[in-house]
Amino acid sequence: MKEENDVQKLVRTLRARAPDDAAELLARESPELIQDALKLLPDRHARKVVEHLPPHMRPIKAHSDGIAIPESLVELMDPIPGSVPVSTAVAAAVDAVRRTQVPTELTYLYVTDEGDKLVGLVVLRDLMLSEPDATVDQIMLPKPFALPVSMSLSEACKAAVRRHYPVYPVVDAENRLLGQVRGWRLFEQQIIEISAQSGQMVGVQKEERSFTPLISAFLKRHPWLQLNLLTAFMAAFVVSSFTGTIEKIVALAAFLPVLAGQSGNTGCQALAMTLRGLALGDVDKRPKLHLVMREGALGIANGVLVGLVAAAAMWFYASRQPESAAQAPMLALVILLAMSGSCLMSGISGVLIPLGLRRVGADPAVASAIFLTTVTDIVGMGLMLGLATMLVL
Repeated sequence: MKEENDVQKLVRTLRARAPDDAAELLARESPELIQDALKLLPDRHARKVVEHLPPHMRPIKAHSDGIAIPESLVELMDPIPGSVPVSTAVAAAVDAVRRTQVPTELTYLYVTDEGDKLVGLVVLRDLMLSEPDATVDQIMLPKPFALPVSMSLSEACKAAVRRHYPVYPVVDAENRLLGQVRGWRLFEQQIIEISAQSGQMVGVQKEERSFTPLISAFLKRHPWLQLNLLTAFMAAFVVSSFTGTIEKIVALAAFLPVLAGQSGNTGCQALAMTLRGLALGDVDKRPKLHLVMREGALGIANGVLVGLVAAAAMWFYASRQPESAAQAPMLALVILLAMSGSCLMSGISGVLIPLGLRRVGADPAVASAIFLTTVTDIVGMGLMLGLATMLVL
């Protein structure tokens, strides 16, 4: 019985600690105790603790697909370590704290009414400094911020970023106290989401890790590459529509990858800022039109400046080709206009694509770069070849 109580006490302590701290504490125990404690920990937290244990002390294996990504607050929620009814005397509340199995886990003492609804919380420092005959409702923080259990993880993370509380109570629709989520868990989740964005933009799922099996990684990635191939055919169709223009002005072919690269990079910059803003909640603080205009202005400004350099390069290059020397000034103008227009469109697309995906209920980060590349290639190449057809030929 004593050993069982020791394991349960250890598990409660491990649940309250970050994975690296929990692993350091667990590494001091016997292999049998490590095995028993990991079995009682939530599956996701256990796998993360195991990742930080020395290799020879890892009694369980992580899932083959890598880390499991939680989908709700319930998966991150811990039991309430201590609560008292409203009107409880301070002396009785202090006794309640002392009787908890692991008092060091307490950050706040929650105050509830007869229906177990959350009415306030008491900071332990205030509890210890108050008069014994006072009541908790006199020293509590009334109507504390709480996370609704139905709130999405992304919204909960945004709330944590703005508030920086160590612990967040979780309540149901009727404000009944269900549990609590530690702030570090939400920040950890936020880091996972942001770090996964760069992979998701090109079709790498956020669950994939470096140790994910080859076949599993292939099955996750390959469908997005097929989609990318389909969109690339669309860009190729646009270029093929101007075959006659390219045959007559060969110099244009040399600048197609230059245009695609610059407009693509401009769009990716706007896309990265938009995804970061969605993750941190910044996008919803201002009108969407403001964000579109901002990235559009940055796109056109960058496009004009790089367009001037590219136009000078085109003038220099075309003037040394016998068949296009007379057209060099007009070709330089085409490059300037095409670069400016494509970068403008790329900046706007970097905002509209993730916002559009979110509007239809899709993950804004998933394969956004694939759609962005399609838009920038079609618009950029189509604009350059179209302007050359109209202005030069």
